[in-house]
Amino acid sequence: MKYDPIDSQLFVENRRRLAAQLPPGSVAIVHSADIPWRCADGSTRFIQNSDLFYLTGVDQEESMLILWPDAPDPELRERLFVKETSELIAIWEGQKLTRESATTVSGIENVQWNDAFEPAIRRTVPKAERLFLNYNEHARSVSTAHTPDDRFRERIQFLYPEIRCERLAPLLTRLRMEKSDIEIALLQRACDITRDGFARALKFIRPGVKEYEVEAELAHEFLRQGSRGFAYEPIVASGAGNCVLHYLDNDQVCRDGDLLLMDVGAEYANYNADLTRTVPVNGRFTERQRAVYDAVHRIFRACIDDLIRPGVKIREEFHKQAARITEDELIGLGLLDAAEVAKEREDEELPEEKRRYRKWFMHGVSHSLGIDVHDVTAPEAEFVENMVVTVEPGLYLRDEGFGVRLENDIVVRAGGNLDLMADIPIDGDEIESLMAENRS
Repeated sequence: MKYDPIDSQLFVENRRRLAAQLPPGSVAIVHSADIPWRCADGSTRFIQNSDLFYLTGVDQEESMLILWPDAPDPELRERLFVKETSELIAIWEGQKLTRESATTVSGIENVQWNDAFEPAIRRTVPKAERLFLNYNEHARSVSTAHTPDDRFRERIQFLYPEIRCERLAPLLTRLRMEKSDIEIALLQRACDITRDGFARALKFIRPGVKEYEVEAELAHEFLRQGSRGFAYEPIVASGAGNCVLHYLDNDQVCRDGDLLLMDVGAEYANYNADLTRTVPVNGRFTERQRAVYDAVHRIFRACIDDLIRPGVKIREEFHKQAARITEDELIGLGLLDAAEVAKEREDEELPEEKRRYRKWFMHGVSHSLGIDVHDVTAPEAEFVENMVVTVEPGLYLRDEGFGVRLENDIVVRAGGNLDLMADIPIDGDEIESLMAENRS
């Protein structure tokens, strides 16, 4: 593996916290992800089920976890099942976990080969009063994949129709929202790699380069530092592409006078960074570009310094407060009329998506970050201490052919939020100064 070993105490504590949430007589079962297939006999890189990784640290397919916190036999309270390796597997796929190394990674003493999983299920499930089974309940998921967790849940409900099956996802979601010191350190490492990738790209950007060449500079630095690559498909968008929120072509020439928007992040040890910077291709903002840039930067700073704090309702309070600040900035840019905005603000029943500012700012200001780039968040959630979130305001002037988005990753703290990307240049003067320095 490319990343340094993670302290197994992270996974020991995660399981302890989950066990404390389970009612008496409960058993929880979680599976690894499948290897994703492309076509014919080709597969893509394995990406672990986030919940299994959160509970075990195991980064390998065909792995299962059974938690039975109040089992009469202490050896049955935590059981991890991994794929038995062989000389043939080692030749074709490389070294897999042994039972001993799986214990080192996870902190689980009872590790068995996965052919022991079915007998264990037959002996355990009938004794459970409640069975907690996993399912991807992310509000924005549109996946049609039929996962090992899905297949297992369907089979258990068929074989044991009288067993009370419960949802594990709500418990894990609440736990995963609050990050431990170890998790924050891993996220900081991903952010530091992203910082160095941005610094490398900033030296390379100039009129005439292709967007995919900038992407290559970022990828080079990410991989060089032990990241497995991009945390998500990178957005490297110049010119009018700035205004395409999920632009993925990355195939245009960066032209003199254009802005280049880079929404990228490095993945490290399954934890993800998420950065956005918008820079002038020739090193200097036009007057209009700079006015919009500074407006977005002010919204960005207000979110971090004034709006985000533990206890604030994310959707009902934070996003609405950020929207009102955005409206004020759009008035200052001459894009909204102050009287029309005042009239809309009097109408408390008017949905946010119907308000005029949405023409220039049509996405959310923040999302959770962690093992998933859009990490799990409880419905109608509040910011909590040690939650890690992005702050990513933007303004998109499609009629003028450019947009600006800025984004950092922060740890929510009652005494003042911690910016994991505080050392990545963002001030407009600093961006221009660095680009001029690189050209000299």
